[in-house]
Amino acid sequence: MKEFKNITEILDFAIGEEQAAVDFYLLLAAQSKSSETKKIFHEFAEEEMRHKANLTKIKENGMLRLSDEKVRDLKITEYLVDVKPSATLSYQDALILAMKKEKAAYRMYTAIAGQAEDPAVKQLLESLALEESRHKLRFEIEYDDVVFREN
Repeated sequence: MKEFKNITEILDFAIGEEQAAVDFYLLLAAQSKSSETKKIFHEFAEEEMRHKANLTKIKENGMLRLSDEKVRDLKITEYLVDVKPSATLSYQDALILAMKKEKAAYRMYTAIAGQAEDPAVKQLLESLALEESRHKLRFEIEYDDVVFREN
């Protein structure tokens, strides 16, 4: 597991993860044949760009807004099969892919936070995990509203 020496290293890592998410969603958009799915992946990428910008501001300004808010987990991802990226992803599969990606990011930050000895570092990692759980919830709500209601 990755070890961090300070908050700057954590922020650099998180910024890199957000950029990787941007690149991932843009790649999926480029590969998508459906204009609707392409549009959705561009929206996902834009959201990740905003997260990257927020982390960059925190790094530059030293401002850190931490929250102990609890985010509801609809647990939809626990009942869905994995989806592989492809040029023909349906909207449903795009949401599944996004939910699972956000869940993996949440687990990663939570695991790293569990190893942190410095309380400030631990709190930052828990805050990043919380943000990822918010992203997952957003996709779960969309899945519930669109996919479950249509079926």
